[in-house]
Order: sequence, then C-alpha cells, then structure tokens
Amino acid sequence: MNKVNATMSYLTFLIRGITSVEPAPVSQSGPFPPQRRFTPLRPLRHWLESIKIQDPKLAHRLCQLIPAQCPFERDIKVLGRVIFHIPPLCKLNPFYEELVYLRFQALCYLADECGEDISAYC
Repeated sequence: MNKVNATMSYLTFLIRGITSVEPAPVSQSGPFPPQRRFTPLRPLRHWLESIKIQDPKLAHRLCQLIPAQCPFERDIKVLGRVIFHIPPLCKLNPFYEELVYLRFQALCYLADECGEDISAYC
C-alpha cells in the first residue's frame, strides 16, 4: 500500500507542477518596464485548482463527467484503411490541465480516503 501512496503522491506533485507553472519573471535591468499579460481566465483556473474533494458523491460525479481520455480523437477508415486522423482536440480547451488534475484528485480521494476500487473509472 505504501508503494501506491508514494506513486500517487509523486503523480500529484507532477500534475501540480504542470498546472501551476508561471512564466519566468522578466529582468528589471532592461529599459522597458515588465509587461503584464492579459489573462482573463486566471480566476476560473484558480477556482478549479482550489476545489477540495471531501465528498464521495462529488468525487464519483467528477470521475463520471470528466473523461479519462479525449473523446474526440478518431481514425476515419474506409474499407479497413485509415483515410485521415482527427487529432485530440482536448488540448484546445483552456482548462484541460485543471480538469485532468481535478479528476485525478477525485480518484485519489476515492482510493485513499474511501478505500474504493477505482478501476471502473480508468
């Protein structure tokens, strides 16, 4: 069980690192003042990142609503041959990383806190 918890902790660390990367600070030594980036989606990103999973019903609902894989990726075949490939469009979603992290938190809560089998959601 310790190996599973260690793996989950490591994955949580990696996902938090991916979702919370901020741009590097601009050097003050230049002749121009640093420019601020226009980020209208930042409040919603912070809200999604601040959601704490403490209810099994909420965790189950999140695992059901947020897919484990991108549902849009497709191979279009005719007579057994791939004519063209539709790439995954999930990366175009500006909240993709936050939603994946939220689903991961819900899965960790169900597995660690509730002791439930999460294989149905994988």
